[in-house]
Amino acid sequence: MSQFFDALETRSADERKSALATRLPQQIAHAKTTTAYFAESLKHVDAAAITSTAALAALPVVRKSDLIELQKQQRPFGGLAAAGWGKLGRVFSSPGPIYEPEGRVADYWRTARALYAAGFRAGDLVHNSFSYHMTPGAWILEAGAHALGCTVFPAGVGQTEQQVAAMADLAPNGYVGTPSFLRILLEKVDELGIKLPSLTKALVSGEAFLPPVRDALLARGVAGYQAYATAELGGIAYETEARQGLVVDEGVIVEIVRPGTGDPVAEGEVGEVVVTTFNADYPLIRFGTGDLSAFLPGVSPCGRTNMRIKGWMGRADQTTKVKGMFVHPEQVAAVVKRHPAIVRARLVVTNPDSTDQMTLNCEVGTTDEGMATAIADSVRDITKLRADVKLVAVGSLPNDGKVIEDSRKYD
Repeated sequence: MSQFFDALETRSADERKSALATRLPQQIAHAKTTTAYFAESLKHVDAAAITSTAALAALPVVRKSDLIELQKQQRPFGGLAAAGWGKLGRVFSSPGPIYEPEGRVADYWRTARALYAAGFRAGDLVHNSFSYHMTPGAWILEAGAHALGCTVFPAGVGQTEQQVAAMADLAPNGYVGTPSFLRILLEKVDELGIKLPSLTKALVSGEAFLPPVRDALLARGVAGYQAYATAELGGIAYETEARQGLVVDEGVIVEIVRPGTGDPVAEGEVGEVVVTTFNADYPLIRFGTGDLSAFLPGVSPCGRTNMRIKGWMGRADQTTKVKGMFVHPEQVAAVVKRHPAIVRARLVVTNPDSTDQMTLNCEVGTTDEGMATAIADSVRDITKLRADVKLVAVGSLPNDGKVIEDSRKYD
C-alpha cells in the first residue's frame, strides 16, 4: 500500500508550477463571474495574467476579521459564495456569527489527505469527538474519513463516560478531535480499568499539539498527528511521519504575508497565513486567516514535495486600544510604507506611571538626521497618537510576527 495519498504529493516543482499556471487563472475567473464580492474587488484584474504566486500577491486580501461585517451587508455569505441553497448541502455557524457553506462534493473540506498521512485507511472505525452542533469541525473530518472508506462514530463533545463506553464496545482504530479531549478520554479509560488496544492513531486539530502531549500519546501506543484547518477553508496543511512542520495541502495556495498588509515575507519570517482555494462553491482568493506561521526551507524528508509551514504560531490580528483609540497593524504598515528605509517595525505599548505610551522600534540599514522625527510625525498623522521612535539594527527585532506588542502591566 502506498505511503502517499496520490501522485500530486510527490510532484516536481516544475510540475506544480505548470499546474498552477493553468488552474489559478481559471479559479480567479470563476470567482469573478460567480460571486458579487470578487466581481467588484477584482474587476480591474485580468484573470488570465494571474499564473503564479508572484502575480497572485498583487491582489487584495480579504480577511477573516472582515467576514462579520460583509455578511451583515449581504446575507448569508457576504457575496463570497458561488453556490446557494439547494446546491449547498449544509450551512454552519461559527462564533461571530460567521456562516460557512458546505458543498455536496465528496471530501469537500479536503481532509482525506491529512487523515491518510496520519495512517487512516479504508475499513477503519473513526471516533470523532469534534462538535456536530452548528460549527463544521466534526463534518470537516467526517467527510475526509468517508472519502477514505472509513466508518465514523459521531461522538461529538462531552459525555466522557458514554464516549469511553462506546470506545470499549466498538474498538475504534483512530480518533479525531482535540488533543486535550483525547487525553481526557484516555485518563477516563485508565480510571475505569478499560483496555483499548485497538486505538493506535489520531488526527488532532483545533488547538496546539505540544510535544509533551504527543509523546504521552505515543507512550500509550497512539501515534498522533496534527492538521491545520479552518471553518472557511477546510484543510490547509498537515503533519506527516517526518514530524518536521506541516505539509501544505494540494488543494490550496498558501502565502505568508506581513500582518496588516498583503506583502509576502521572506522565507522563515513569521507572518499571517493567507490562503487561496480551488473550491468552486466558495472560491476564496487570498483569504487572510488571522493566524501566524512561517515557511520552512526545503522539502519534507517524508517525500512529499509541497511547501511546509511551521504550524500555528499565534494570531496576526494584534489590534489594541491606546488612550481610548484603536491602533491596528495596518496603520503600522502604512507608516513603514511612507519610509522606505524601514525594513521592519514593531510598535510596543507600555504604561509607565499608568499612562499609555507607544514606542515604534524600526529596523533601518542607514539613518539620516531627522529620520526618527519624520517617522514619529507619520505615526501621529496615521494613528492620531504620539509615539517615540527608536531606530535599531536590521535583524534585531524578534522574528515572531508581532507588529504590535502590548506590554502594559495592570497589577
